[in-house]
Amino acid sequence: MNPDSNPAAVSDEAAQEAPAPACVMSFNAADASGAGGVAGDVATIAAMGAHALPVTTAILMRDTAEIFDHHELDAEVVTEQARSILEDVTISAWKVGFLGSAEVVAAVAEVLSDYPDVPLVAYMPSLSWIEEEDKREPYLDAFRELILPATEVLVGGHQTLADFLLPDWESERPPSARELAVAAAEHGARFVLVTGVHLQSRGGEQYLDNVLASPQAALTGEKFERFDTAFVGAGDTLSAALASLLSAGTELQAAVGEALAFLDQSLDSGFRPGMGNVVPDRFFWALPPEEEGAEGQLMEPPAETGPANGNDNSKGGSRRVH
Repeated sequence: MNPDSNPAAVSDEAAQEAPAPACVMSFNAADASGAGGVAGDVATIAAMGAHALPVTTAILMRDTAEIFDHHELDAEVVTEQARSILEDVTISAWKVGFLGSAEVVAAVAEVLSDYPDVPLVAYMPSLSWIEEEDKREPYLDAFRELILPATEVLVGGHQTLADFLLPDWESERPPSARELAVAAAEHGARFVLVTGVHLQSRGGEQYLDNVLASPQAALTGEKFERFDTAFVGAGDTLSAALASLLSAGTELQAAVGEALAFLDQSLDSGFRPGMGNVVPDRFFWALPPEEEGAEGQLMEPPAETGPANGNDNSKGGSRRVH
């Protein structure tokens, strides 16, 4: 501060500062592909108008096609990251993704327990890539016992949640969203948001249902036409979007509808940065409008709209895959 400045004027300027956006703390792994993990959460939360507070819980070794391995972080390192910023910033929602180890699950749960009134959206990804059962099963057990009791909404794919919540399911039919919600409620979670529920084809078209359910009933959801494209980062996108909307005080069912619409548009505008799967474009709304030719056909954006780093955008300026 300039010693000659007027303290009263400085105080007035501070009082006129725009209010900060709602802050969402994300506990998730570092993902160098940018598709998911803390990188994906930061992009999604920013796109939804909130401010991300990313806490790294593990480091994934992956590309856009698959996960090869992960490196665990010490639980105290994760706790210190969170506690340091929580002493400074007021948060409005939590997002929990992949935490890396049972020890980190316990550490994160301890942090969450100090803020019981802050809504938590927990995302359970498929962990089939963890081949060591002695690492995967303790992690899942800890997540069930320690994270679900604090969870407002548990988000996950239909098959992943079925394996996680009802591992002994023996019926030939898959469990319904309500049955998954009943199983989640036994561990303390209030709602489940089940994605990728396969529906009967309509005129040859395949649809996937996405359902928010409580133990009493299916509450709301959206049906989307099934994409033929393989995506990476969709679950992190949906759960981070939902946490952002809840942080702003949006009512749950309305928030689920908005989050699903955001995910659908992010996937529809997805791009393929490498040789693997398509990454959601969380900033689809910031793309310049596509131009139409004389006969109404879409025109490719001019070359100068491509990357500014000199890389050849040989697939054209548009990032859309549909």
